[in-house]
Amino acid sequence: MEHALGDIELTLTPQAGGSAIWRFQLDPARLPSFARAIQDEGGQLLALWGADDRHLGRGYAVHVAFLSSVGLIWSRSDLAGESPAYPDLAHIFPQADRMQRAAFDLLGIRARDAADDRKWLRHATWSEAEFPLRKDFPPLTAARSPLPEVDAYPFLRVDGEGVHEIPVGPIHAGTIEPGHFRFSIIGDRILKLEERLGYTHKGTEKRFEGMDLATGAKLAGRVSGDAHTAFAWAYCMAVESACACRVPDRAAWLRALFLEIERVANHLGDLGYLGNDVALAFGFMQFWRLKEDWLRLSARLFGHRYLFDCIVPGGVATDIDSAGRAELRALGERIAGEVSELKHIYDEHTGLQDRFAHTGIVKPELAARLGLSGLAGRASSQAWDARVQFPCAPYDQLDVAMALQKSGDVLARAEVRFAEVFESLRLIGQLLDRLPDGKLGAPCVPAGTPCEGLGWVEGWRGPTIVALRIAADGTLDRVHPHDPSWQNWPLLEVGVLGNIVPDFPLINKSFNLSYSGVDL
Repeated sequence: MEHALGDIELTLTPQAGGSAIWRFQLDPARLPSFARAIQDEGGQLLALWGADDRHLGRGYAVHVAFLSSVGLIWSRSDLAGESPAYPDLAHIFPQADRMQRAAFDLLGIRARDAADDRKWLRHATWSEAEFPLRKDFPPLTAARSPLPEVDAYPFLRVDGEGVHEIPVGPIHAGTIEPGHFRFSIIGDRILKLEERLGYTHKGTEKRFEGMDLATGAKLAGRVSGDAHTAFAWAYCMAVESACACRVPDRAAWLRALFLEIERVANHLGDLGYLGNDVALAFGFMQFWRLKEDWLRLSARLFGHRYLFDCIVPGGVATDIDSAGRAELRALGERIAGEVSELKHIYDEHTGLQDRFAHTGIVKPELAARLGLSGLAGRASSQAWDARVQFPCAPYDQLDVAMALQKSGDVLARAEVRFAEVFESLRLIGQLLDRLPDGKLGAPCVPAGTPCEGLGWVEGWRGPTIVALRIAADGTLDRVHPHDPSWQNWPLLEVGVLGNIVPDFPLINKSFNLSYSGVDL
């Protein structure tokens, strides 16, 4: 397809499978001008990652996924085998900053002239001379370089009379994953927040290497467990594209059913937590009662409360019969009615509204500048939802209503959740009514030569991406799963400014970002 971005004429190669994903080979020197053209037309940078391609007779590569008016443009830029570098993109799309730093920590690929080149994932786990995603990285049993004794991370300091620092974490008083939040305050007002994540680096991307396709699907679904369906579907979409595998219609509709079930479960839980954070224990108990009913039915119908391993390469691993359809429809109707009553209570509760409104604001213009995505972005007028603008099957046969708010505060993010619960329950009814007959899967046979694919799914948090390469022997050679929390965590730092410290848990929960999804 020919497409013009400003004065740049592109020849885009469509990815197999009919989705709005376009591939583009780009000289690294042209990356900034291309990124600027994407920005000028109102697009965004969704993901940036690197790859070691030396075993394929090349050097390294930097990959970027751009959201544009024609869909997702997946660009690859080949880099040298020695001292690989590419032009900085964070001065155009600030959300690229942490992605660029992670690419250097893992692969030694440097963003040239970047303003921020601090380490991001190296918590004294490997030395500065080691890069664990390189193919020649020594196994854990091999002799390793001595590690530094102190992990001295250069936090940015705020100085001045009356300024104090409050360190929170990285270990928290609960079961949540570790993350460090360093507040600079005067009194109880927040002047600055700086985050540091990546404390439980699990080596997920490295673990993918050499896996067979079916096992890779299991691992992909566990990148961030509460978004299992989104990651599993994106991974399988990437595999199916690489293998030119067509998913049967019934399997595609069941995948959408699982995705909307997952969306409802997470929004119910978050609406309960938001009530709890403003001392409305009644809201917490009621929403979590509904979520528990939803999870128990998921386990009974599909074998797992969070739908683990229901999506597999080529299709799905489970089905639903007529009795299950009736049961799911009945529970969905009951939950819709009860959530409507609970929304009325939230709307009329003066204390809750006082805490929600004008708290944790991310204004639309700043959300656009910094790349806020997903449900948090839609609460700040960022009208992007792949199910609406670039639908894959079966969303291309459904009329999805996008939930939008413009105030960008905790209240707006709660309103988006309410609207998406109702819309997902409506979509579930349509999916059950129109579920086609047919097979549950098709074989995914690798090409016998290295092949690549990318999957893009609108998960409950936002755009979920998995890019991969399959080796000639049919095993996984490189997999990059990308959670939308990468681009959204920095907006939390912005949203808390000027708020009081006790509102931080509420603001944080209103975003509900993934620690695991950005700590691969």
